Amino acid sequence: MEQLNAAQKIKVVILDVDGVLTDGRIGYGHGSEHESKSFYVKDGLGIAMLRRYGLQVGILTGRICLANRRRCEELRMDFIQENSNPKLPAFLALLSELRVTAEECMYLGDDFVDWPVMRRVGVSVAVGDAVPELQERAMLTTKACGGQGAIREAAEWLLKQQGKWEQVLSFYELQ
Repeated sequence: MEQLNAAQKIKVVILDVDGVLTDGRIGYGHGSEHESKSFYVKDGLGIAMLRRYGLQVGILTGRICLANRRRCEELRMDFIQENSNPKLPAFLALLSELRVTAEECMYLGDDFVDWPVMRRVGVSVAVGDAVPELQERAMLTTKACGGQGAIREAAEWLLKQQGKWEQVLSFYELQ
């Protein structure tokens, strides 16, 4: 019941990048100063579904990376907060900017640096391969690992909790 009540209030979904939106690996090409990252397509559709049904979605990350910005643009995410280390001050500024409260946010994280934000939000989600300390403390832990469907799993959970899942199925003509 606590999860359902908390989920009903969510207006904003905030994602960590490395270890959540990706599997946590970072590559550097020979002769390139740009990082390379891989993103999971089903996570992208999960983000699109959240946005289609009225939720704002964006990222809060400690790194600065062209690949992150490009993925955010492709998915038409609502915000991107890079170079946020520590994350808590950036999160508090984001609340003011988006005009929402912490309890109206869901945050997906995978490591210690995410906990200061996760402990304040309405719904905290640890991805399946998050550090054990985060999994123990989060409201929800996905079965899927970061960069391998964890966002999609959390998106489906939230849309079901908010009573929007039938609309999703209808949109894709699955009803």
